[in-house]
Amino acid sequence: MVIGFVECHGRPQTEALTEGLEVVPRLAIEYRGTGFEEMDLAAVVARRPRVALVDELAHTNVPGSGHNEKRWQDVLEILDAGIDVISTVNIQHLESIADAVERITAVPIRERVPDWVLRKANQIELVDSSPEQLRRRMLHGNIYPAAKVPQALTHFFRTDNLIALRELALRFLADETEEDLLEHLTRYQTEVLWETSERILVSVTTAPGTDAIVRRASRMAARIKAELHAVHVAASDRAKRSDESKLALLRQLCVDVGADWTELEADDPAQAIVDYAKSHQITQIVIGSSQRGRLQELMGGGSTVRKVSRSAAEAGIDVHIIARRDVGDAPERVLRPSEPDQSAGS
Repeated sequence: MVIGFVECHGRPQTEALTEGLEVVPRLAIEYRGTGFEEMDLAAVVARRPRVALVDELAHTNVPGSGHNEKRWQDVLEILDAGIDVISTVNIQHLESIADAVERITAVPIRERVPDWVLRKANQIELVDSSPEQLRRRMLHGNIYPAAKVPQALTHFFRTDNLIALRELALRFLADETEEDLLEHLTRYQTEVLWETSERILVSVTTAPGTDAIVRRASRMAARIKAELHAVHVAASDRAKRSDESKLALLRQLCVDVGADWTELEADDPAQAIVDYAKSHQITQIVIGSSQRGRLQELMGGGSTVRKVSRSAAEAGIDVHIIARRDVGDAPERVLRPSEPDQSAGS
């Protein structure tokens, strides 16, 4: 294991941790009359260690120090050379999160790392610290030089900012853990339902009242912070397919409420819905009540709702059967020119 690049920022505790480790000499660069030091990518690759420590993944290389603009690009080259890398990155530098951090802290985030780069990692370890502990470390000089501490504590390192950053980090890591779990279950235990978090599937058809069922499922998902999957099963016979214009409106509604939209093609809708639920670790299915009469169900071998309920129960998946309501049951609100819509700003 060698140090490809570690930035201590004058922190004695960090410098002490580097003792006893081989350090690949840095590359000295002069840019606009000022001297800089950068990681020597060629030297790290030529050294061919088993593991290279490369600090500050979110970093722009000084012009002239190499052919890559960003350090994360250097890291990818080291990985391509067959060398494992241990790196560090702050949560605010992830591309998908940086804009939110800018809004929260009012501080521009100039360095960005694409999310897919971090997701290439075999292991992500969260270095978690409470806001109070982090501010204490700041006061003790373990993060910034003493001259920078007062401004840091009253700006970026305010308690409310640190609480928000910590929550963003925890949520990101929870999403990554969830993806790893789903990949493992899909590969090894597809028949096992692990209720580590709730996932709701809403069955979408063009029958009257389906839009209300989608909204109901969305509210259910929001209450328990669950993923929402909208699934429409189309008949393989195109002549029997649903009205495309109605389906387009329902598809847009599902997108608007934040559901993942999926269209399946199958002659047995009930089986297709349950199969999808099993493969995606769905814990709850929301489906509209049957519109078929008792005689129709007996002649047709039972309704889709009954079939879904039976198969889902065998798989350990809960089913919510929602009563369909005609559009006429809900009064239509008409806005007149003299009556502004008070909900527009909500």
